Amino acid sequence: MKTAGSGPHGLAADKEGNIWFTANFKAYIGKLDPHTGDIVEYPMPDSRARDPHSLAFDREGMIFFTTQNSNFVGKLDPRTGKIILTEVQTPHALPYGIIIGPDSAAYFCEFGSNKIGKIDPKTLAVTEIVLPDQGARPRRITNNHDGLIYYSDFARGFIGRLDPKTGKIEEWASPGGPNSQPYGTASTSDGTVWYSESGVKPNTIVAFNPKTKSFQTWPIPSGGGVVRNMVATPDDKLYLACSGVNKVAIAEVKH
Repeated sequence: MKTAGSGPHGLAADKEGNIWFTANFKAYIGKLDPHTGDIVEYPMPDSRARDPHSLAFDREGMIFFTTQNSNFVGKLDPRTGKIILTEVQTPHALPYGIIIGPDSAAYFCEFGSNKIGKIDPKTLAVTEIVLPDQGARPRRITNNHDGLIYYSDFARGFIGRLDPKTGKIEEWASPGGPNSQPYGTASTSDGTVWYSESGVKPNTIVAFNPKTKSFQTWPIPSGGGVVRNMVATPDDKLYLACSGVNKVAIAEVKH
């Protein structure tokens, strides 16, 4: 890092292979050229936006991101470096995981409330979608090949589903129970929704089949140590960030 103590948190790759990251401790978004090691820093334009957290590229190459404790969401244009910020209406919403939905809007979890935020990609206006249970606390979020959006309800031990066309919400109790703390989540090409139960010891990896509404569960051999994030690659391998055990886990999905 050019700036010491940056605290890189979220990661995303652009079409040229550059790696973009959120400097969670130093209030900027960075671009790393993996071929040269050069880093460009894009500081937040508002000193209140202290902790950029997660980020995602949309189809036009724009970056949308969250700032957790600062309660902002933002948009960065990589061509100009310009950043636009918008404050989330709900106080202490804790904007967290973010994706670009099938309708090209950005959707993010409000981990401090029972809401999913929706960002208009042109105006940056935020619409808040209220989840049915007041105790819900969505944390991570993923697209699925069925055109629906799935999120992990960390506080209640549920996996939830949002239909972006209708706003309909459905949810299912995680196999590990109300204290299972579902966290990192991803989807594979067959439509399976994967996530980890971080409150179960050892942590589990869970497969949810949206067609049959059924679950399968496997323990993570290392224990997991809280899987805060996971990604699915185009060849349907799952990579899990096993934060507490200093490991990255790779799960191969056999069809």
